[in-house]
Order: sequence, then C-alpha cells, then structure tokens
Amino acid sequence: MTANRPKTRRPTIYDVAKRAGVSPSLVSLVLQNPVRVSDKRREAVQAAIAELGYRPSRAATTLASSRTKSIGLVIDDYRNLWFVDLLRGMESALTEHGYQVMLADSRPGENRIKEAVDGLLAMHVDGLVIAAEPSASMLAGVGVPTVVAGWRDGVPVGADLITNDDDGGGAMVADHLLGLGHTRIGHLSGSGGAAAHRREGFLARLRETGAAALIAGEAGGTSEDDGYASASWLLDHHPDITAIFAANDTMALGALGAIKARGLAVPADISVIGYDNSTLAKSRYLELTSMDNRSDLVGVDTAKTLLARVQDATIGPQRTLIEPVLVVRSTTAPPAS
Repeated sequence: MTANRPKTRRPTIYDVAKRAGVSPSLVSLVLQNPVRVSDKRREAVQAAIAELGYRPSRAATTLASSRTKSIGLVIDDYRNLWFVDLLRGMESALTEHGYQVMLADSRPGENRIKEAVDGLLAMHVDGLVIAAEPSASMLAGVGVPTVVAGWRDGVPVGADLITNDDDGGGAMVADHLLGLGHTRIGHLSGSGGAAAHRREGFLARLRETGAAALIAGEAGGTSEDDGYASASWLLDHHPDITAIFAANDTMALGALGAIKARGLAVPADISVIGYDNSTLAKSRYLELTSMDNRSDLVGVDTAKTLLARVQDATIGPQRTLIEPVLVVRSTTAPPAS
C-alpha cells in the first residue's frame, strides 16, 4: 500500500509578511498598488513571495477591494495585427498596477459586440476598452469607465477616445507618393472609422495637387482577401496606376498577391504602401513601406487613461491623437519612366 503523503500547505499572506518582516496589510498593498510602497519594502515583499511561491487569491482580493483588477478589451477581428501591438501596449501599462486584460473577440455587428461587452461586464471588470465599432445604445448604462481605442464611426458620449491621427497619416502617405512622382494612385479602403479617416486625409491632400486617386473597396472589409479583390479590380480596370495605398498592411499583402498574379513587379512596375507598420511590414521578405500608427503607444495611453478614470470617476472624457510616423522600405520608388 502506498502511504498517504501529507499535503503541502499553501503559503498565505501571513507567511509572506513574516518572511519579509512587514505587516500583512503592507503585503496586500504591494499586491494591489506597488507604486505606493517604498522600493526597499516592496523588494522585500516581492522576494518573500518568490521564495515561498505565494500566489494571491484573485477572488479574495476582489472581495477585499470591491475591484477585480481586470480590464475588458473588445476587438472585432482577431486577424487584424493592429490589435497585437495595442494589447502589448496596454499590458505594459497595466501589469505594474496588478491589472490583467480579459479579451473578448466579436464579429462586426452591433448585437455581436454588445454580447461581448455584456459578457465582460458579467465578469465584473473594472473598466472597458472598445476596439470595435460601438454605438451609443451599446454602451448605455455600462456602469464602468470606458475608453474607445482607434477611430470608430461613433464614439459614445462619456467615453474617452485614444487614437492614431489617421487623417494626418493618410496625408503623409499622399506626400510620400507624390514626392516620388506618382500621379495615378489607387487606394484600397474599407468600412469603419479608421479606414474612413485614412481615406479622407489621403484624398484631401491629393485634391490639393490635382493628382488622381482611384478608390476600391470603400464599403467592404479590410482583410487580405479584401485587399486582393480590390487590387485586382484596380489593376484590371485602371492598368495605368503606378502606386497603391492600402488601408492596412494586411490589405497590402493581398495587393502584393494581385500584382504578382499579373506578372508585375514591386516597386519596378508599381509601388505599394500599407498602414500600421505591423510585423508583416517589418518582415525581411516583404520589407513593406508602411505608416506606423504607434498602436503600442495607443495601448499605453488607453490603459493609463482608463486607470485614471477607475481611480477618479469625476475625470471628464479625454480625446488623444497620437502622431504617426512613415517607415520607408523597399516597396515604394519613383514610377517607371
């Protein structure tokens, strides 16, 4: 027979306090708001936690503080690489305050997004980040601080907005292509707030110069397949274009496929520029010229703004624009003479 082994007792907050030489309440403060504790005492507590293998009970913390130390994030397309950097930026700012992100992915559509919001609220998150297309009715009465990340078709009253300056970014794309000498430019767009702002900034700058812009996919999606379909239409109906501006890097990838399928070369026959400066654009294989929308900084500012609202509900809604940066790589060049 196998002898029953005694169960190892899990360390408690009192064990941590004893090992660190502090009070249990100070251990609790380190776990909930470490920035309020001196470096010496915080390091002693963190060392004791590591030595003992202590893991705090989130349920107990919630009961003690009436907060779950969790933030809900709603996205509408997990395939969009923009969300990766947004989430990375948010977590970098939230982790030091002991918060975790709870992610809900929904498909476009008011009912689907509302279901995702309701699901997160049922988990008693302390705040919401909406990186999808919200409506006023969708967020009515949510009862927690809410920040909208990225341009959307509508920003509900009372919500903060943290976004890239997509109008300015679109204008910068136009300046880059015009500066290279392009005057017949195709644009792959899509529905949604960010695509609309990029399109408007781009077109406004072109109108100032009299250059021609041909738009495709304005009412559609912004996936790789959408980019391929829209670029195919442009290339077949307007073979004289010398450059394509895609609303995001994923659409640009589709455009590259359409260009290759027609036996054309980038940038010798046609230049391509994307938007987001995602991991796709940075790959050594593609080396895609792209507008960096600083989505990591959007994530950082989103988290900081939300935490400030969680701490002080009287703070009014803020609107923050983060300036984009053009990253020139190998897919744009002067048009062939």
